[in-house]
Amino acid sequence: MHRSTRISIAILIGSLSTFTAIAQTVVVHNARVYTPIGDTVREYAGVVIKDGKVQRLLDAGTAIPTGSDIRRIDAGGKTVLPGLIDAHGHVLGLGQLKLQADLRGSESIAAALDRVRRFAAANPTDGWIIGHGWNQVLWPDKQFPTARDLDAVVSDRPVVLSRVDGHAVWVNTRALQIAGITRETRDPQGGQIVRDAAGDATGVLVDLASALVEERIPAPTDKDLQRALHAAMSDVASLGLTGVHDAGISIRDYAAYQALGKSQQLPIRIYAMLADSEAARATIRQGPQAPQFDDRLQMRAVKSVIDGALGSRGATMLQDYSDQPHHRGLMLYTAPQIAQLADLTASSGWQLNIHAIGDAGNRLALDTYERELTAAQRNALRPRIEHAQIVAPEDIPRFSALGVIASIQPTHATSDMNMAEDRVGPQRIKGAYAWRTLLNSGARLAGGSDFPVELPNPFLGLHAAVTRQDRDGKPPGGWYGNEKLTREEALRLFTIDAAYAAFMEDRVGSLEPGKWADFILIDRDYFKVPESEIDDIRVEATYVAGKKVSGR
Repeated sequence: MHRSTRISIAILIGSLSTFTAIAQTVVVHNARVYTPIGDTVREYAGVVIKDGKVQRLLDAGTAIPTGSDIRRIDAGGKTVLPGLIDAHGHVLGLGQLKLQADLRGSESIAAALDRVRRFAAANPTDGWIIGHGWNQVLWPDKQFPTARDLDAVVSDRPVVLSRVDGHAVWVNTRALQIAGITRETRDPQGGQIVRDAAGDATGVLVDLASALVEERIPAPTDKDLQRALHAAMSDVASLGLTGVHDAGISIRDYAAYQALGKSQQLPIRIYAMLADSEAARATIRQGPQAPQFDDRLQMRAVKSVIDGALGSRGATMLQDYSDQPHHRGLMLYTAPQIAQLADLTASSGWQLNIHAIGDAGNRLALDTYERELTAAQRNALRPRIEHAQIVAPEDIPRFSALGVIASIQPTHATSDMNMAEDRVGPQRIKGAYAWRTLLNSGARLAGGSDFPVELPNPFLGLHAAVTRQDRDGKPPGGWYGNEKLTREEALRLFTIDAAYAAFMEDRVGSLEPGKWADFILIDRDYFKVPESEIDDIRVEATYVAGKKVSGR
């Protein structure tokens, strides 16, 4: 890392009511600025920002600009980083959580049921009780819950509770009745109705089977969508995110984003991935959407989900699950189906981002990119695999060889380490969450969180990438600590590498001349605090295009 001694930055602050910056220069001094430059991270004495973009970098000893039209702000010795970018989040899902029962962290079924009981009592007019975040792995018996359990606390209204990974729902009997699920109901392709010995639905629906109930939930209004999106964007901005790759939205969601943009209510940048569906195919054929609102919104990618999650054993594996013989997960696309989608997106100019968690899912995604896209198309369209979680060791070099971006979520490793090896065993785990191995093979990575599956705070992801430990410092040395990343590498995941994964590396991701002035002011030095404190870093202010969008 290139270092200098005294730090100051010059920034432009404009009105919050517009996306364009005002013509006043504000010098923020007594700060420390770190930014990726080329293959390293450098420390500069300041940045001059004009019209919302970086004009020049200031070396140590450079005089702080003065003048009647310049405002000077003392940053109190705080650290400045480029605005952080989450390469895989779910913005609407996060916004809607404020209106749902939150079961995250419940350590027993009794605790989860108590939260549902209290939420239902506090919301007596809600026609449906919607919630999220349960994880039976955290419960003493580690068994799936049942509809009968839920009936004990809410029986008069339908209850639908998403698992923490979003790949299963837990419902009560009223919800099963509304969906018409009986002993005779067949499992849909790519889904599973968990049943008892008599063949009756127990109340857990895995992957595409969840749609049997979810499609009966009344749709939100356009204003509901806009409120939820804006609430989520404001929330993540306060945590230091200036951009999110929204991983799987509908055409209607995109229209809600556009409405917010037209009313100057996009506080951060959204790189939208259109969720593949039959309804979306016409839009896909028309080609991607150009950037709008000063690069605050664009839809250039298509998201497809090829398998399920590891926790619910929906991720597709090449061999049986170690803890469930004769079961290899659920493949949500056939090989011809995903090949057809790859052909369609490539011919229409879209980036294709395939969710793949199991080693069979990752292999099918890599095979698809190799067979269906030419080398020129892969170079131009930058295909991605979202999660790239369990990869056969022989497939790891293929990411670099094919130019496929591995879009990873560091906190998934620290959340899954209590069950991942149980699922895949001691050999396959060597290709799991293998960030160092991927990076050393020459692969490009991008960092995200998969919020609201995980918390959206990017410093939790940085901490997990660097330490491979939970927030209590366990296990000592990190879980498979040989796969740790350096602080510089981790920062790049959430800045310039995430920008590259969205074709925006020439506009955001670092503080360099000509790029948007997206940056954050934090309460301690990311590069100097002990590794164990990275997750404790707090954001004091967030700026997008030189304007404060969050903070004091």
